[in-house]
Amino acid sequence: MTTKRIVSGAHYGARDWLVQRVTGVIIALYALILVVAILRLPVLDYGAWAGLFVSPFMKVSTLLAVLAVAWHAWVGIRDVYMDYITPQNFPSSAMLLRVGLEAATILLLAGYVIWAVIILWRV
Repeated sequence: MTTKRIVSGAHYGARDWLVQRVTGVIIALYALILVVAILRLPVLDYGAWAGLFVSPFMKVSTLLAVLAVAWHAWVGIRDVYMDYITPQNFPSSAMLLRVGLEAATILLLAGYVIWAVIILWRV
């Protein structure tokens, strides 16, 4: 028995694989930068923590990391939705459910990014 593959024309696959790897590297590099920065603090209190994010380098690198996490999460959760919210699993409303969840996820991730920008540039 052969399963017929439906090509959507959305170019998923290699590009998303690459996005997952690149964003993963960005997240790992940021984690390393953050650990080194924290270890260099003389004392770990609120003033030192807030002072760490005053520098433009930390603001930009943190924002880049937040964007990488959001994009990484989007690709991953979208793939989960595409794999598990199918007409076989949800016969009457798979497409509507998937589009609704994808829209909610996009709004949630966009909200997190906006919130991070507000926090970063408030300091």
